[in-house]
This record gives sequence, C-alpha cells and structure tokens, in this order.
Amino acid sequence: MAINKSERINSALLVIDVQVNVVADAFKRDEKVANMATSVSKARAASIPVIWVRHSAEDLPLGSDGWQIVPELVPADGEPIIEKRYRSTFVETNLEEVLSQLKVGHLYTCGAETNNCVRHTSMAALEAGYDLTLISDAHTTTGFEWNGFVVDASNTIDEQNTNFMGYELPGCSANAEKVADLFY
Repeated sequence: MAINKSERINSALLVIDVQVNVVADAFKRDEKVANMATSVSKARAASIPVIWVRHSAEDLPLGSDGWQIVPELVPADGEPIIEKRYRSTFVETNLEEVLSQLKVGHLYTCGAETNNCVRHTSMAALEAGYDLTLISDAHTTTGFEWNGFVVDASNTIDEQNTNFMGYELPGCSANAEKVADLFY
C-alpha cells in the first residue's frame, strides 16, 4: 500500500548503517563519511529531520564497539535511531511509524553499504510510494571477491547512482544528487 502524499509533505534524511565496522574498509571511507556529515549539517540547517539507522547481526553484535555509529557522525538529541536486523530498514522496524509521525513523503538517503542496506532501503521506500533522493557522493561500500567474481566498490557505487537517476514508479520518483547540489 502506497503512502498518502497529500498528508506526507515533508522530507527527511536517512543515514544508513554508518557504523565503525561497516565502513572500516569502505571505499573512500573518510571522503564519503565527510560528505555524509555535510548532508546531516545541511539537513539540520534546513530543519529537515535526520533519522539514523543501525544494523545488528551475528558479526555486528548489538552494543559492540564495531556496532556504534562512527565518531564523525553524532546523532543530535531527539533524532530517531532505527535499529534493524535486515537489509531493508522497512522490515520489522518502527521506521514507517517515525516517517508517518513526521509526515515524510520524500527521503534523502546516504550511508553504507551501497549494494546492501542503502539499495534495499531505497528500493523499499520507492515501492512504498516515497519520493527518493540518493545522495550520490555520500554512500559507500567495500569491494570483495565471491566465487571468482570481483565486486568493485567504485563500480558498485556508480551503478547504484545510475539506477536512481530519473527513475520513476507510479506516483513517485527517484534521483541521485551530489551533496553540494542539495538544497533540501
């Protein structure tokens, strides 16, 4: 069921899984985290709510040092933190309740990892009827090799950005914008 956009007139920034162990070896980690910090500052300056997301899993235990949000990004008092166990932040969390209370119909997304939680959360948002802006230079991932196939982090990020350039579904749309171009 799609959201009612006549009641959802606000925007929010969703900062996904920028946790110590998640981004420890991420592509251009410092640059991407700095761009995320700029996104957060711009959102706060424009009175756009910032919503934080933290993932937990067997290799990322709840409350561990590696589970913490990176020290460069500090949630402000009162900013919601969504705890999740699945790649999509919409699955078995209170995200939809938070977005409904804030009357959000448009999400800006940034974070990690591009090919996992950023992708799944962004697609779930679109499928639920949210307009979406992927902040193209404020998400990252870690490259890896699997079964002889190399997943290159830089290409993965570029591919994700092109997926959201001018993408539309009935009643909603997506785009990718650089942090410098954001006017919230």
